[in-house]
Amino acid sequence: MLLFRLKHTIELGAKSLWMHRLRSSLTILGVVFGVCSVIAMLAIGEGASRQAQDSIEKLGSRNIIIETVKPPEQQKDSGNVEKVRNYGLTYSDAESIRNTLKSVEVAVPVRIISQAARYNSRKVAVNVLGTVPWYEEVSSIKIIDGRFLSAIDLKHQLAVCVVDEQVARKLFTFDDPIGLDVKIQGYYYRVVGITGKSVDSEMTDAFSDSKVVSKSNGGVIGNIYVPITTAKCRFSEFSFQMSGNSRNAERVELQKIIIKVGSNEEVLPTRDVLDSLLSRLHKKQDYRIVVPLELLRQAAQTRRIFSIVLGSIAAISLLVGGIGIMNIMLATVSERTREIGIRRAIGARKWDIIIQFLSETLMLTLVGGILGIVLGTFIPFLVTHFGHMPTVITPISLILAFGISVGIGIIFGLYPACRAANMDPIKSLRHE
Repeated sequence: MLLFRLKHTIELGAKSLWMHRLRSSLTILGVVFGVCSVIAMLAIGEGASRQAQDSIEKLGSRNIIIETVKPPEQQKDSGNVEKVRNYGLTYSDAESIRNTLKSVEVAVPVRIISQAARYNSRKVAVNVLGTVPWYEEVSSIKIIDGRFLSAIDLKHQLAVCVVDEQVARKLFTFDDPIGLDVKIQGYYYRVVGITGKSVDSEMTDAFSDSKVVSKSNGGVIGNIYVPITTAKCRFSEFSFQMSGNSRNAERVELQKIIIKVGSNEEVLPTRDVLDSLLSRLHKKQDYRIVVPLELLRQAAQTRRIFSIVLGSIAAISLLVGGIGIMNIMLATVSERTREIGIRRAIGARKWDIIIQFLSETLMLTLVGGILGIVLGTFIPFLVTHFGHMPTVITPISLILAFGISVGIGIIFGLYPACRAANMDPIKSLRHE
């Protein structure tokens, strides 16, 4: 009997909504756009956050990156700028770190030189990275073809190199680079391997405001890796600048040192010890320490805040839709006052009236929520396809958006339903 009465009440609500199809459709639209905006905005925020986190993770959660930074200009007593400036990381720094810090598993010195690479008539701008064979252990690069640098290359200062896929594609086009020679600053280097794209330089630059000595921008298309001993012999550590009638020189040995520790728990303590060690070795503030693990935690915190802000903004749309539902339901109650009086006169209880109007509200929000989920999953696809922005739709965002829409339907539909149920049946029957 109870189920029959409930079914009959819901059928009455559905018939009432169908009789006012245009008004019901416009009311549903408010819920549709609210649910859609919640899902779409959370998907865009989640996609951007995950992209940043993935890029940071590629730097290595157990890595600590030390980079050379150009210190402020030093003035002499005469007011003239010093002619030769020595600053930045040195080979002795790498040796001291490797010998002093027991938690360090690997210490990788890196020298970066911006040069032009030539093959036949083709020429491209590249970053030449002088490094060691164990660079692979602290980097995100993967060997696509051939091999990476070896201990023999390092010991005998061999003229070999490994190119990344961008350089291979631009410089060699349809030729197989393995075994071919690349000309850099008058010297030839035999290509022994091809690597995938590395995000190391781009990411560490992106998360700092300091000026790095490494000139890894300026139109370079990729990296070429050579033994650091070869780079030390063939590339000068001096760079010259002309300013008016004066000629200034700068000398930097290493642009970067990457170290890897045993576990994530050792990263931050090692960073503190490392900072203390380098502060004693360097009189100038000519280095910076980047900890990917800290960046990862900051990105996770930013992601949570970003999701809350975007979700709150989108939830306002649902709130507006809920207000629209309440407005429509109050108008419906006024229009159907006589109907309410007749139902009460033939035995309907207050609870039946509440269920009738609340079921109408829930139907509106349920239909709006389902359509909003469909549209909300389609919009991020368009954003990714046409805007080339990563978007991630999580199950929790779908559940959250749908749950909020149903909750708003109940909250904003309860008052009109209670108002209808509390009407005086006699006055309702007299209503015209």
